[in-house]
Amino acid sequence: MDATSVLGSPTHSVSVAGIVIDSRSRVLVIRRRDNQRWEMPGGVLELDESIQDGVRREVAEETGMTVEIERLTGVYKNLSRGIVALVFRCRPGPEHVHPTPEASDIRWMTREEVRTAMDPAYAIRVLDAFEAEPSVRTHDGFHLVPGEPAEVIPRSQQ
Repeated sequence: MDATSVLGSPTHSVSVAGIVIDSRSRVLVIRRRDNQRWEMPGGVLELDESIQDGVRREVAEETGMTVEIERLTGVYKNLSRGIVALVFRCRPGPEHVHPTPEASDIRWMTREEVRTAMDPAYAIRVLDAFEAEPSVRTHDGFHLVPGEPAEVIPRSQQ
């Protein structure tokens, strides 16, 4: 995908995601219907909505759950697609989650399960939500760019 406008200036898309963590330190993840990968709920921020409203909307659309946003945990750039993702730690609401048109399965996973189930570029976002300070990272869509600090073992090497 070419990430330049008609005038030749770079363009980016902004996405948001919610890392929903329960009282047992498990993370709410979805299996996307379009590619069958495990990821955190999230998607493209709409032009007319605030960042926080976008996080709440995406989590609700993909899981059926309302959330309370706690804090920003990371900013991530997908170099291959020109997407900048803003990721927030969230507290779960009272609703029961259920499959949706965007998510064929929804589960609560431990950090170890996340490391095993997710591509490294997405797993690190979940793991970063447990850190005290926000992270800033770049990736190619699946793996962190060489030189980035990582504690995730790529699924292909497991």
